[in-house]
Amino acid sequence: MKALTWQGKRSVRVEEVPDPVIQEPSDAIIRITSTAICGSDLHLYEVLGPYMHKGDVIGHEPMGIVEEVGAGVTNLAKGDRVVVPFNIACGQCFMCQRGLQSQCETTQVREKGSGAALFGYSEMYGSVAGGQAEYLRVPHADYGPIKVDKELPDERYLFLSDILPTAWQAVKYADAPDGGTLAVFGLGPVGQFSARIGKHFGLRVIGVEPVPERRAMAARHGIDVLDYSKGVADELRERTGGRGPDAVVDAVGMEAHGSPVTGFAHQALALLPDKLAQKAMETAGVDRLAALHAAIDSVRRGGTLSLSGVYGGMASPMPLLTMFDKQIQLRMGQCNVRRWTDELLPLVEDDADPLGVTDLVTHRAGLAEAPALYEKFQKKEDGCIKVVLQP
Repeated sequence: MKALTWQGKRSVRVEEVPDPVIQEPSDAIIRITSTAICGSDLHLYEVLGPYMHKGDVIGHEPMGIVEEVGAGVTNLAKGDRVVVPFNIACGQCFMCQRGLQSQCETTQVREKGSGAALFGYSEMYGSVAGGQAEYLRVPHADYGPIKVDKELPDERYLFLSDILPTAWQAVKYADAPDGGTLAVFGLGPVGQFSARIGKHFGLRVIGVEPVPERRAMAARHGIDVLDYSKGVADELRERTGGRGPDAVVDAVGMEAHGSPVTGFAHQALALLPDKLAQKAMETAGVDRLAALHAAIDSVRRGGTLSLSGVYGGMASPMPLLTMFDKQIQLRMGQCNVRRWTDELLPLVEDDADPLGVTDLVTHRAGLAEAPALYEKFQKKEDGCIKVVLQP
């Protein structure tokens, strides 16, 4: 089959790789009909290369048609249409039973001290082949895949794999009071959905983003928007009675703009052998923190900061004096996708499209065009906000 493979920093390539096969009774094989490029994939493309191996199949936002199931899978049959969550969870363990599927004790990558295994996301998360491919082996298919209607277009359902539940969890974790103000830092795909979900919950939402096309997309969904600048915290306070927003979602993560020293560190890491680079990442601060620090500065005293952007440094400096003094509540973590499925499925199937799932994709292409679109997405060129590939 054809699949998109990692080749090195800022280098991915479509190659012929072996077709996946059933390995365990709980496996299924899915023929991919749509698969998206996620902002998190850019971390593999740029920063997390020390954990990647040449030829790794990447991608973790797929959906498609069931082609084959293992003997232990009774909830799916050939021909079923499914969305595949990005985290691989068993549904039965202590963590899964408590709605913490991203911490699944059956698939935890203990040798790396990581949570549940993820599709297409480096040895940190199990080196499981990803979904930017023609076919995908899905472990624990007796629990993970979400069976969906066969009539609605893929884009109604595709984002249930990751970014929609990630945004839903981010806003839930932000826990803004009824009628309160939510600021969303970063209006990439997760930030777009976080802003729309906040508005759906009746909050006043202010989206903070330096890229004009992303601000424009949010604005057409009724979101107040603000250009990211050094004075953004003062501007947010001015718009909120001098206090700051009740809650902030950081949907930016480790590669935020405005952190030149850490940007240089990212470049330096790329020059080290993988094992040394891994050690540096696991013991040092390698996150670009400009957006996170601005969010901490912006949120009101006693407010909540919800992190959905991915961070990877073990010793990234944090302004603990300010955080303590302001009595900030902090929540974060990989999304527990299956925890939110029952709440989200009726919304994506609603003809009114209340979360705007049909207004996010800016670029659609075949798998062969993926390398060029990775570059375009990373550079934020051509108004690129969300890419969907159709193998």
